[in-house]
Amino acid sequence: MMVPAALLLLGALTAVAAPRLLARADWPDREPVVALWVWQCVVAAVLLCCALSMVLSAAAAWQAVRGHVFAPAPRAVVEAYALGAAGPWAATTAVALALGGVWSAAMLVREVVRARARRRRRRAELSLRAPLLPGEQFERGRLVVLEGERPDAWWLPGTAPRLVVTTAAVRRLKGRQLDAVLAHEQGHARARHDWLLHCSAALAGGFPPVPVFAAFRDEMHRLVELAADDMASRRFGRLTTALALVELNEDRGVFAPAPAGHADVPRRVHRLLTPPDRLTAARRLRLTAAAALVPVVPVLVAFVPGLRALG
Repeated sequence: MMVPAALLLLGALTAVAAPRLLARADWPDREPVVALWVWQCVVAAVLLCCALSMVLSAAAAWQAVRGHVFAPAPRAVVEAYALGAAGPWAATTAVALALGGVWSAAMLVREVVRARARRRRRRAELSLRAPLLPGEQFERGRLVVLEGERPDAWWLPGTAPRLVVTTAAVRRLKGRQLDAVLAHEQGHARARHDWLLHCSAALAGGFPPVPVFAAFRDEMHRLVELAADDMASRRFGRLTTALALVELNEDRGVFAPAPAGHADVPRRVHRLLTPPDRLTAARRLRLTAAAALVPVVPVLVAFVPGLRALG
């Protein structure tokens, strides 16, 4: 039975080729939202290849699983998959892929639990440093001004989401720069970028040797910031957004010759000040549609024998 092997080969080829193609392309920085979608489709295709290979391998190894998977299928379809000809590797493959799926789910749960614990600690600290006044009612997404010596702003997601900005940021940001920073953080919240970061971190942490998952995590961190920058710049202008980034990060040494952290901030400022030409609407649509077809390929590969039998 060659379909599970073909699916694993397809998943490996996708995992190797797609990151390289995206790294060579010049359009992800120009269209970060499209690039986010493409990356999600690529990773979904890799995971779908593994899941379909696991199901078909399990169907080949155990009659009970085969009865559930092919219960409504005609006899000709079952024979087209040659399930009885599978060797002893079918059970091993199915078990290995199932364990990989369980491990992925465990890593995602761990990442979400850790993120919630961090949010609880930050929310408790925020409630202590900026409590509600007597008679004040809590509002979702309300702006909280926190006393602080370092200019900073962040979105605190969860059941009680809040937008936090320090007094140092309020003093330093001029004109509409503060509005641009707040629009940036609100862009993260509206697009639910936190879930993208959780999923990518879970895959990269669970499977460190797999390059596509590490690249997925790194690109998610970079592209969500570019997408939020674009949301802010469309409302308040690129120059205002760039100056706000400079004011917030100037004291952190990110513009030094060898920045210790936030090394992407200078590149983000340069991108805002020298904006690249956006892709045409037609090309954005073609890229979006092509990316949506990537996860369809494993499904077609899995169904090819059955479709041929029915044909």
